[in-house]
Amino acid sequence: MNTVKTVRELRAAIAGARSKGKRIALVPTMGNLHSGHVALVEKAKQRADFVVTSIFVNPLQFGPSEDLSKYPRSLAADQEKLIEVDCDLLFAPELEEIYPDGMQGQTTVHVPVASEGLCGASRPGHFDGVATVVSKLFNIVQPDLAIFGEKDFQQLAVIRKLVRDLNMSIQIMGEPTVRAEDGLALSSRNSFLTERQRAAAPALYGCLNDIASAIRAGERDFAKLTGKGKTALRKAGFRPDYLEICEAQSLRSADPQDQHLVILAAAFMGKARLIDNLELNLASAD
Repeated sequence: MNTVKTVRELRAAIAGARSKGKRIALVPTMGNLHSGHVALVEKAKQRADFVVTSIFVNPLQFGPSEDLSKYPRSLAADQEKLIEVDCDLLFAPELEEIYPDGMQGQTTVHVPVASEGLCGASRPGHFDGVATVVSKLFNIVQPDLAIFGEKDFQQLAVIRKLVRDLNMSIQIMGEPTVRAEDGLALSSRNSFLTERQRAAAPALYGCLNDIASAIRAGERDFAKLTGKGKTALRKAGFRPDYLEICEAQSLRSADPQDQHLVILAAAFMGKARLIDNLELNLASAD
């Protein structure tokens, strides 16, 4: 695997792959790779001939009080993981390579509707930062396809709308959330959890499953369900940010007649803000 740090080097490597007729896949990450990221690269290897993974901790998507300075960085270990799964190219740029004129004057991309509510409400400007850096990576790499994890459900919706609205000829693929044996969604922020907090953290996914079970059983008072869910999260040691039941395609608040739902949650456990979701397709339920 080759590691490059500049756009010029990256484009030269991709031009070589293109000249051989290879299909290009991009897996954008912020590093500190875990099994979930590895699964994305493995899927990319199945769908393309030349896989580019990017590692860039994007300041533009962090708020002033968020964990940018403490966000875990582990480039050497990440490189080892990527070599093991036969990634073709790692793009690991410095901040100045992505934002050569600084971030204050950077042209930004705003994706309406999909960016609103949920994490968009809790983290103002977050999805503008995501949409901007993803647009830059798409323009730099010009991949045929890009793969993202479904744990970041709203982010995936934002990126799909971005690509659709701007007529980008990139196939966007979402891959199911990779979980630990106890159900906790794998996340770089899990490293912030103490041993005790880690033991309690699977209650977040347990809460989503309890709500899903109630819906499958016929419960349609969504406000009541989310209210009970937040109480359960607090008892488990979480500080809920949001817990909502939405229509899965539009991410609007769900109506009782909706058949394709997604239950989304964000909650703090100590210093870690964890997110998770669970899709529920009632039309295909037994």
